[in-house]
Amino acid sequence: MTSVGNPMPQVSQNELQAMAYSDPLTGLGNRYRLRDKVRMLATERAQDPAPFTICIANLDGFKPINDLFGAEAGDEILCQVAHRLKACIPDGATVTRHDGDEFAFILPLVFERNGAERIGQMMKDVLSAPYDLGDRNVRLSASFGFAIYPFAGEEYEELLKSAETALYRSKRRGRGQITVYSSEIAQEMKRATQLEQALRTAVIADAVDAHFQPIVRLSDGAVLGFEALARWIDADLGFVSPSVFVPLAEERGFIDALSETLLRKSAEAALSWPRDLFLSFNLSSAQLMDPSTADTILSILSRVGLDPRRLELEITETAVMTCADTAYRIITDLQAKGVRISLDDFGTGQSSLGRLRDFTFDKVKIDRAFVSQITTDRASEHIVKAIIAMCDGLDLQVVAEGIEDHADAEKLKSLGCRMGQGYYYGRPADSLATLKYLENHYRHSSPFRRPPTMADLPGFIPRGPEIA
Repeated sequence: MTSVGNPMPQVSQNELQAMAYSDPLTGLGNRYRLRDKVRMLATERAQDPAPFTICIANLDGFKPINDLFGAEAGDEILCQVAHRLKACIPDGATVTRHDGDEFAFILPLVFERNGAERIGQMMKDVLSAPYDLGDRNVRLSASFGFAIYPFAGEEYEELLKSAETALYRSKRRGRGQITVYSSEIAQEMKRATQLEQALRTAVIADAVDAHFQPIVRLSDGAVLGFEALARWIDADLGFVSPSVFVPLAEERGFIDALSETLLRKSAEAALSWPRDLFLSFNLSSAQLMDPSTADTILSILSRVGLDPRRLELEITETAVMTCADTAYRIITDLQAKGVRISLDDFGTGQSSLGRLRDFTFDKVKIDRAFVSQITTDRASEHIVKAIIAMCDGLDLQVVAEGIEDHADAEKLKSLGCRMGQGYYYGRPADSLATLKYLENHYRHSSPFRRPPTMADLPGFIPRGPEIA
């Protein structure tokens, strides 16, 4: 008995091959098409010294938009990106969808860095225009990594790896960046990877320490609390600045482990201080995006035995703005338990007044950029004066950062600032030196021509620059 039905459509070999080399969503070629075209072009150019360029572009912040609006909207954006790129690439060039929200290009007529950067800027501008999702528009930026044959590699795999290295550097530098691969960039990325591995090892081994810088009452130099600052001295690398390793930990996704270790160590040190002294600790933007942050902090304090009312958390305006709703919940939960919140680096953001209105802060720290010029720059003096007056009206405490000398301190006092910190009052020092300083000066103060500092300790050695 023979069954009768619709015959199966016959697919030719050419059609099968086309399907294997195409991206079904955008209609662009896929990574296999990229591979074969690069290899073919490299073979053609093997006897010809003329270079060519490949590029990988990655959409910045695509995942949150995809999560917020759904996969269908994400697919629509990817199709619009593909359409724009096909329309704008130079004659003879090829664009493919490399993977996810990454696109790749072959640019046969781009021979050198300047040409690659011009093409990158043009594509960046094209991709930055709003995307139409029917009832809403969204904006995206893109980062680019270029690699030029044969300088960045003669084989496809090597050339692709160089483009990925350049893209990675672009992503490290922020959104909408363009990088052309060079041996110097390769070395920079290699050092960053080595540093990352050393830092991960140090975090696991509990080898990153907390040092403490005094925050004082300006009227008499009395110590009110200490800010905890991360310090890392590696056996092979020596002193590594926190301005290097803290952003690296944020970027590579283990800032939580580093911060939790430092908070535990700082809280343990604070237990040895007089009970009326507070501990000030910095939170990263990544932590203000994590809904579990408040519970984690309170759990650490509970295990150590430090009263939450003695903890003051410093956050920056940029960190707050990264994910405002989550940050608001974290701040509210912590303040409900007695933790105080300080807005750090005030005056350097673009909407600080809005942050003061939208969030309930306990304290504001005036950025050192204004304090360092307060005696020489009239504009800085008036800005600091205005901040102090505004905070008085809002019932906010004020701390001036970066006080370097007696003149800075006197000027701030004359403007009504009540608290400050900086080299003039003490450099960051380890927990033992901090405890000895308190034993010598906290209860038995004697008349000083200037307030006592950690540098007064016999044999005190500063441990690196003052970095908040």
